[in-house]
Amino acid sequence: MQHLIALAVHSAWNRRATLSLTVLAIALSVCLLLGVERLRENIRAGFEQSVSGADLIVGARGSPLQLMLYSVFRIGEATHNMEWTSVQALAANPAVAWSIPISLGDSHHGYPVLGTTKDYFAHFRYGDARTLKLAEGRPFDGVFDAVLGAEVAEALDYKLGSRITLSHGGGGTDLAEHADKPFIVVGILARTGTPVDRTVHISLEAMEAIHLDWQGGAPIPGMSIPAEYVKKFDLTPKTVTAVILGLKSRAAVFSVQRYINSYHAEPLMAVLPGVALSQLWQVVGIGEKALLAVSALVVVVGLAGLVAVVLAGLNERRRELAVLRSVGAHPRDILALLTLDGLGLTLAGSGLGFLLLTTLSLVLGPLIESRFGLSLAAGMPTMEELYLLAGVVFVGLVASLLPGWRAYRISLADGLTPRS
Repeated sequence: MQHLIALAVHSAWNRRATLSLTVLAIALSVCLLLGVERLRENIRAGFEQSVSGADLIVGARGSPLQLMLYSVFRIGEATHNMEWTSVQALAANPAVAWSIPISLGDSHHGYPVLGTTKDYFAHFRYGDARTLKLAEGRPFDGVFDAVLGAEVAEALDYKLGSRITLSHGGGGTDLAEHADKPFIVVGILARTGTPVDRTVHISLEAMEAIHLDWQGGAPIPGMSIPAEYVKKFDLTPKTVTAVILGLKSRAAVFSVQRYINSYHAEPLMAVLPGVALSQLWQVVGIGEKALLAVSALVVVVGLAGLVAVVLAGLNERRRELAVLRSVGAHPRDILALLTLDGLGLTLAGSGLGFLLLTTLSLVLGPLIESRFGLSLAAGMPTMEELYLLAGVVFVGLVASLLPGWRAYRISLADGLTPRS
């Protein structure tokens, strides 16, 4: 076997120019496959950790997935709100460490507006228990202060001090605006790769203030309360969309969930974010499998190129193989030699592909994370990536058997017979 390996190495070196292109094609294919797998895992982890560190999310009784969609992803609308008195009662529960009430319903150029408290910036977590960080400015303090997600600020070219007006309703066109009560941008959050990036954050008091002279989703005719007079009114919210709870002990999560689900004052529902997000991913995560399948097809194309190169080179190597047969090489040795050729190229391409991915992760990883909130950290391959690499090598081995079998069938007489 050692002499066959040495022959394969020498033969490959003599054809290094052609084979280098083949190795490069396999390397790029493997780099794409592993890169997609790494991004897929990070996107899935980011999806399932769009909110982390929270033990329960509470809203009006209905569908758990719908609650997650509008409270975490700002998609859709709540059928009912929950009373502010219920929020206060839950916050006062001895098992609750902190609570983040959120109120939705308005928008700004298609981006959702979220009313909340300063506890949002202190306790909200995403990803691997990461805290929200301000890229610029500070959290809201005044009634008409606004803190923007990174995508909102970038897409609309807002800076600190920009004046914005909010629209009534969750999206669409021709929405009525709260033009008489403009907001000042006082903070811009660092990119998170979560729905936070696409959200305009204001205080709950601000959410009440812009609706003081509204009723039934429309302005009250003949009534207009200027922005400078809103502080004269009680801005305590009457209802909110949902509330995010953190408990003092996770051991109490099921007992608190049962308490909320049977809450006597109004029909409420408490869901475990991790469980609900995993279920939601099963519905919306079909695209990741399609993307991985496309990457796998790219690898197949690369390996097909390998087979084509080795087969095309057989005509040039017929004399070489015939000489090997004439000095005593068995047809099985020829088969093994050609198979080792293909296997060696596959191994070299796979190794180079992983090194290329590691280099790109080191160079582009910080840029991708800052721009898109996606983590592409360099490191040792995960078990899933090792399985993919093993699959590529196995398919490469199988593909190498075709030119090996073709060489196996070339007879000594055929190799020595001159061609006209």
